[in-house]
Amino acid sequence: MRRVVVTGLGLVSPVGCGVPTAWENVKAGKSGAGKIEHFEVDDLSCKVAAMVPKITGEGDGGPDVPGSFDPDSVMPARERKRIDEFILYSIAAADEAIADADWNPKDVSEEAQERTGVLFGSGVGGLKTTYEATLTLRDKGPRRVSPFVIPGMLINLASGQISIRHGLKGPNHSVVTACATGAHAIGDAARLIQHGQADVMVAGGGESSICRLGIAGFVACRAMTTNFNDDPKAASRPYDKDRDGFLMGEGAGALVLEEYEHAIARGATIYAEFKGYGLSGDAYHITSPAPEGNGGYRAMKMALDDSGLDVTEIGYVNAHGTSTPMGDELEIMAVEKLFGGNPQGVSMSSTKSMTGHLLGAAGAVETIFTIMALKDQTAPPTINLDNPSVETLIDLVPHRSKPLNCNAAMSNSFGFGGTNAALIFAKAPE
Repeated sequence: MRRVVVTGLGLVSPVGCGVPTAWENVKAGKSGAGKIEHFEVDDLSCKVAAMVPKITGEGDGGPDVPGSFDPDSVMPARERKRIDEFILYSIAAADEAIADADWNPKDVSEEAQERTGVLFGSGVGGLKTTYEATLTLRDKGPRRVSPFVIPGMLINLASGQISIRHGLKGPNHSVVTACATGAHAIGDAARLIQHGQADVMVAGGGESSICRLGIAGFVACRAMTTNFNDDPKAASRPYDKDRDGFLMGEGAGALVLEEYEHAIARGATIYAEFKGYGLSGDAYHITSPAPEGNGGYRAMKMALDDSGLDVTEIGYVNAHGTSTPMGDELEIMAVEKLFGGNPQGVSMSSTKSMTGHLLGAAGAVETIFTIMALKDQTAPPTINLDNPSVETLIDLVPHRSKPLNCNAAMSNSFGFGGTNAALIFAKAPE
């Protein structure tokens, strides 16, 4: 089986855009949450979210979150009207990752283009576009519906747009597995390289579902926070006794995955080595995780077996940790079981405490934070963890980041429908 390494990273997030800025803010425990002000929320039970800060003043990242998103730097306003924002974020993250990897196959050869592909996903896709087009159809009739509604909302058009933009003629694929999407996209892309079907893959996930329909829908299924409308930065609080549901976030994460010898031959900088991928189904309930986190445990165990590592080599876990009453504690149980009931010395944090839950983009964004934690040997914190709801030997890294000393790290992502994914990375090879 061919080895796979990570040679490029790109990020659009509520805690800043660009990997260096976002990572520094996450290490410092800065929240990207704020009050929703760009649409009417008076009749919504949740009035807060974690929005991408923009130079136009949209979002509420505030002055403590530098790295605002500049839409004009990605594409002209006329072209942006033809795509949903999840595609725009995905393109921006992919642009950064490809530039970071210093890989432009169009400058190399036709074969290089055909050996470079894209695997990008989204959990919900063009929800804003769908919602707004529905209102237009109702209020103004079918003649006023844009011809770009369908290509602007389709989930696979994130991959399609990235492929067209960069001339990537290899596998062009998408994943839709709710909140596990980003992780599945990365794992599936790595397997394409392992099996020789591509040499380089741009992989990740994007999401932009902070709209009236998105908020109302998740509130209706009792998954979203409603108790912190006056204190948005305290709303996402994984493992804390006062948590009451997830805080919605938005953005995109992109990785350039590359076959090891290919990366070495061109002198690429390597962030980490992909080691293991596991996935499973709960076969239990459409929104609730299986008892004792059994599905999550099996995904992690599969990733561990795939990696060939000993569990003691994993010193950091980036948790799915959404801040929901049930899911957080079940994940702790699953991780404890993976470590044979003795997880002492393991650090596990939820960066969702700062970014909110990016749904289909979460797995990709959190994989980037996992890789950076491994590279810098620093575990980012779980903020707002004032009163833990469970006793565990796992260090949940409350409030402040802490040093690490480990060879490998894992990222977990679980989703509605009982879908689970786990990814394991090791330090960059010497």
